[in-house]
Amino acid sequence: MITDYRNVTLRGGFWKSKEDLNRDVTINAVYDRFYESGRIDAFKCEWKEGDPKQPHFFWDSDVAKWMEGAAYILKRERIEDLEQKVEALIDEIEKNQDECGYFNIYFTVVKPEARFTNRDWHELYCAGHLMEAACAYYEATGRDRFLKIMEKYADYIAKRFMIEDSANFVTPGHEEIELALYKMYKTTGEQRFLDLCAFFLNTRGTRNEKDSPIGGVQKYAQSHLPIREQFEAAGHSVRATYLYSGMADLALETNDTTLAKACYALFDDIVNKKMYVTGGIGSTHIGEAFTIGYDLPNDRAYTETCASIGMIFFANRMFALDAMLNGVPSSKYADIAELELYNGALSGLSLDGECFFYENPLEIYLPDRGRVPPYFNIHDHLPITQRVRIFGCSCCPPNINRLLSSLGNYFYGYDEEKNVVYINQFGDSEFVSGDVRVEQKTNYPNNGHIAITSNVPVYVRIPGWCRRFMATKKYEKINGYARFEAGEIDVEFDMTQVMLTSSVNVHKNIGRAAVRRGPVIYCAEAVDNDGDVHSLYLDRRTLNDGVAVLNDKYGVPTITFNGFRRVDSIDRDISPLYGVLDNIVGEDFKPTKISMIPYFAFANRGESNMLVFMNYR
Repeated sequence: MITDYRNVTLRGGFWKSKEDLNRDVTINAVYDRFYESGRIDAFKCEWKEGDPKQPHFFWDSDVAKWMEGAAYILKRERIEDLEQKVEALIDEIEKNQDECGYFNIYFTVVKPEARFTNRDWHELYCAGHLMEAACAYYEATGRDRFLKIMEKYADYIAKRFMIEDSANFVTPGHEEIELALYKMYKTTGEQRFLDLCAFFLNTRGTRNEKDSPIGGVQKYAQSHLPIREQFEAAGHSVRATYLYSGMADLALETNDTTLAKACYALFDDIVNKKMYVTGGIGSTHIGEAFTIGYDLPNDRAYTETCASIGMIFFANRMFALDAMLNGVPSSKYADIAELELYNGALSGLSLDGECFFYENPLEIYLPDRGRVPPYFNIHDHLPITQRVRIFGCSCCPPNINRLLSSLGNYFYGYDEEKNVVYINQFGDSEFVSGDVRVEQKTNYPNNGHIAITSNVPVYVRIPGWCRRFMATKKYEKINGYARFEAGEIDVEFDMTQVMLTSSVNVHKNIGRAAVRRGPVIYCAEAVDNDGDVHSLYLDRRTLNDGVAVLNDKYGVPTITFNGFRRVDSIDRDISPLYGVLDNIVGEDFKPTKISMIPYFAFANRGESNMLVFMNYR
C-alpha cells in the first residue's frame, strides 16, 4: 500500500526544489563534513591507539544513512562521483568484514573484545542502517555485493542473538535493526530476515537484559513492557518512533490485530498529548525523550529532527496498516506526515542546504542565554540559535539526506487489489505503476488548487486543516478522503490562515496562539518586527485579512498582519518594576504590522528572537 519512491516523479514546485537542493548541495555537504571528521576514513579500519580521530561507536550509522540517501539519488540519475564514493565505502566494508560476518568500525579497531557486550553501544543500530543502505543500493543499481555482505552480517546476528543467545543482551538499546530486517525481507524475499525482525520485536520487554541502557531505566529504551502492552509513548523519542514503525511493519505483514491495537494507541498518544504544533516530538533534552502529556515548553523544546523523521516513518506505516484493517485508511496519518514534512523535519535544514539543527525550538529569547552568570559553571540547557555544519552526534544531517531523496514514498498509496490510488501529499508530480498513471499539476502549498488526471479511481486526502473543500466532480467522502472516479479533476483547498490555540493543559500557551496557513506553521522573528516579537499581539478579529506574498527564497508566502504592540509611554528603566494594573499610566496597545515567515525558515538570517506561539487579543 505504501508507494515506492521509484514510482513517483517530482516535476516541479516546493518539494522538487528540496529534492534538487539535497542532490546538488546537501548530500555533498554531509559527505565533506564526514570526511573532515574522520568518519569516512574510519571505514578503512586502520586506526591505532594514539591516532587522532578515534572512531565512535555510532559512526557507522551516520555514514550508512548518507549511503542510503545517495542510493536514492542514484536510482534517479547516474552521478559518477557520488557512485564512486559509495562504491569506495562498500570496498572497505567488504575488505574489513570479519569472516563470521561481523562488521563495525569501532569494535573492529577500538574495542574488539567488547563486541555485543553493551546494549547501548549501538552495534545493532549501526548494523540496521548498513542493511537499509544495502537494500537501497541494490534497488538503485541492481548490484548485490553490498546486500550480500549485509545478509552475511544479519545471519551472524541471528546466530548470536536468536540461536545461541550468546550476546550480553537480547534486544537493541537503540531500535533500528527491526526496520532494516523487515526491509531486508521485502528486498530479498528471505523469511529468515522477517523471523529475526519478529524476534527482536517480540522479545522486547519480556526478559531481563544483562546490560541495560541509562542505568537500567527501561522506559528510556521502550523495554519496560512487551510491545503489545505498550499504549503510551515513552522514552527516547527517536528510538520510540523507530520501534513503533517496526511494530507497524510486523502487524501489517502478519495481520496481527493485537499488535495493531498498540500501534493505534501509541500514535494517538503522541498526536493528542505529546506533539508540538510543528509536529516536533520529544520535549526534553534529558534523554531526548517524551515526558508526560501536555509538557510542551516552547523555548526548551528538544524536538530532535530525527524524531520528526521517525514520526513520518511511523505515520506512513500506520496509513498502510489502517488500510489493510479498515479498507479505507484514516486521512489523519497522511495529515501528520505532511505536518512533519513541512515543519518539524524541514526546520532541521538551512535554506542553503549546508547547515542543520539537531533541536528545533519554538521560541528563542536571546537574553536567556545570559541567565546564568559566567562565574558559575552551570549548564542551563537551551537549544542553539543557529544551524551548524556538523554535530558530534551527527545523525540528523544524513537522515535529512535520505528523507529528501525518497520523498516519493509519501505522496501516493496504491491498492493493487482494488486498483485505486491514494493521493496523500500534494505537489507537481506523477505516479506510474504499470498501466496506472496519476498526475498532479499544482503550485501547492502556495495555493490550494490541484489539477488531477488519473486513469483509475483516486482517493484525495482532504487535509485536516482545510475548512472548505471544493471539487469539479462529484465525490464520496470516506475517512477524510474524497473518492473520485478516473478522469480529470480539479480540487481546491481553502488556504486562509488561521490561529491555533493549545489545550489549556499546555499552561504556557494560555493566552497565546500560533498561525497556520495550509500545511505550514508560521513564526515571527525580531529581524522582521523592529527587533522585538515578545511584545506583539495578534488581532483575532483581523487575522483573515493578513496579506500572503510568495517569497522565492522560502518557496512559500510570508504573511503580514495588522496587530498590536504593547508599549509604555514612560521609561521602564526608571519606572517601578511592578505597578497596580489600573494605576499604570501610559500603558497601551499600539497598532502595528506583524510579519511572519514559515517556521522551517527561521534562523537563516543571524541570531534573532523568535516566536511560534504569540500573544493575542
